[in-house]
Amino acid sequence: MTLVNFLIGNEDMHLKNFSLINRAGKIELSPAYDLVNTSIVMGETQEEIALPMMGKKRKLDRSVLVDYFGGKRLRLKDKVVARVLREIQEALPAWKEMITRSFMDSETKARYERLMLSRHHRLFP
Repeated sequence: MTLVNFLIGNEDMHLKNFSLINRAGKIELSPAYDLVNTSIVMGETQEEIALPMMGKKRKLDRSVLVDYFGGKRLRLKDKVVARVLREIQEALPAWKEMITRSFMDSETKARYERLMLSRHHRLFP
């Protein structure tokens, strides 16, 4: 979810937007909600995420989001990280198509796609 929010420009994904559900004694992350491109809706800010990583809220890249957060903080196995990154890569054409089909005006669609592609290139240089 952190990578998705970074890519779509949701700069307001704070702790109140992450919830846990207890299902039959198993605690799991709730389905995602409040996914909005705040960068376009609220105007671009100096921040790219609401919660800092390595003391940073902007100028994030793969070393911070994947290596540090995914690897060191979450301790995700390399295999899991590779799968998630592959899924994001494979989803990019569908994301672009959803932007194209949306009800946003042409200028907003272009801004949204530019932001998403710019951030995508920082994850996949």
